[in-house]
Amino acid sequence: MRTSNPIFKSRYYETVQSEYGQAMTIDGTVNKTFLLFFILMAGAGFTWTKVMNSWDMTTILPYLLVGIFGGLIFGLITAFNPKGARITAPAYAVFEGLFLGSISAMFEMRYPGIVLKAVFLTMGTMAVMLFLYKSGRIRVTNKFRLGVMAATGGVAMFYLFSWILRMFGFGMFGAFGNGLFGIGFSLVVVGIATMNLVLDFDFIDRGSKQGLPQYMEWFSAYGLMVTLVWLYIEILILLAKLSNRR
Repeated sequence: MRTSNPIFKSRYYETVQSEYGQAMTIDGTVNKTFLLFFILMAGAGFTWTKVMNSWDMTTILPYLLVGIFGGLIFGLITAFNPKGARITAPAYAVFEGLFLGSISAMFEMRYPGIVLKAVFLTMGTMAVMLFLYKSGRIRVTNKFRLGVMAATGGVAMFYLFSWILRMFGFGMFGAFGNGLFGIGFSLVVVGIATMNLVLDFDFIDRGSKQGLPQYMEWFSAYGLMVTLVWLYIEILILLAKLSNRR
């Protein structure tokens, strides 16, 4: 099984197939995804309240840095130790919540109302893609997987390359600007992130059918959260670009 989400790698599934114990289920994964989402929203709500009550951009930095580094550390630990996901995945959700709350507050101060729109669009997109997948209107073939994997890898390389160029004072031909090219680029990235949701649904579905160990519910829920966070941030950036053109 293949997926472009770096959290969902087939080597994990191949490794755990030989283990015994209570099996992973879709319902269990859904419940754990909701729990992680609740934890993430609690963390985001904490930083959101702190920043919005003070209305001071300087208060964002400590929460932003703690969220970034904490989320990165626990994200990597979870990625390389799926058995411990029941502990590290909630910790990841806490720190990622601090990060998202800080970023969301920054955008909200500049573009009032943008965060609520981004949240609804993210949740709506997930619901639509889940419906399309479950109804069979989108079929996950090998070509589909490889195409999304290649596109996701291309976006990752582009972001890395652009970050390196920015360190030396160079831009990326308007990809991050508010022009038509920048908006088009964001639309493409949002589309790729959306297709990753389909692969994640398929991967969880296949894992439950193969009877993987129950701890993979936490690991799979964590992987799905990674995609949702990425999708939310990309939608937030797209809405900001559109607002700047008004």
